[in-house]
Amino acid sequence: MRKLSMEDLNRLTVEEFQQVEKFPYVLILDDIRSMNNVGSVFRTADAFKVEKVFLGGITATPPHREIQKTALGADETVTWEHVENVLTLIKTLQAEGYIVAAVEQVENSVSLLSFEPELDKKYAFVFGNEVFGVNQSVVEQADFCLEVPQFGTKHSLNISVTTGIICWDYVSKYLIRKNN
Repeated sequence: MRKLSMEDLNRLTVEEFQQVEKFPYVLILDDIRSMNNVGSVFRTADAFKVEKVFLGGITATPPHREIQKTALGADETVTWEHVENVLTLIKTLQAEGYIVAAVEQVENSVSLLSFEPELDKKYAFVFGNEVFGVNQSVVEQADFCLEVPQFGTKHSLNISVTTGIICWDYVSKYLIRKNN
């Protein structure tokens, strides 16, 4: 085995990425405090061809050195928009046909193990504040809540880790269904 070079990886250029069709889902970051987490989400959004990242409430926006440190340029490739009110955004997305999933530990949540995305639907995944999680009013407005199963002693994962898990899970299941 040999490690692949950048040329071997054959990645899209910035221009190609901006033109290529994205997977039918968006990410919503609601009141994320850490700019490093925001940057990491941008990098994940680039890797898994997210349509758009919505930055809600107090979530910082690019350009900012702390975001750029972890985004490594993805803040310049991924489409994003800042919104003041995430609840209003969710209602708008639902009216546009998106299924909204709050990523949170709640009663009657759907385990990521059982989540099966529908090919003809668009999804919006909401991630909440590092300390308080997804706001209760957002949980109530969501179409369902999605929970990442955990088996250790801690009750949560870092938002950037959770985003990576959700994006990989969604894209991999989407591609499997599309190719069958």
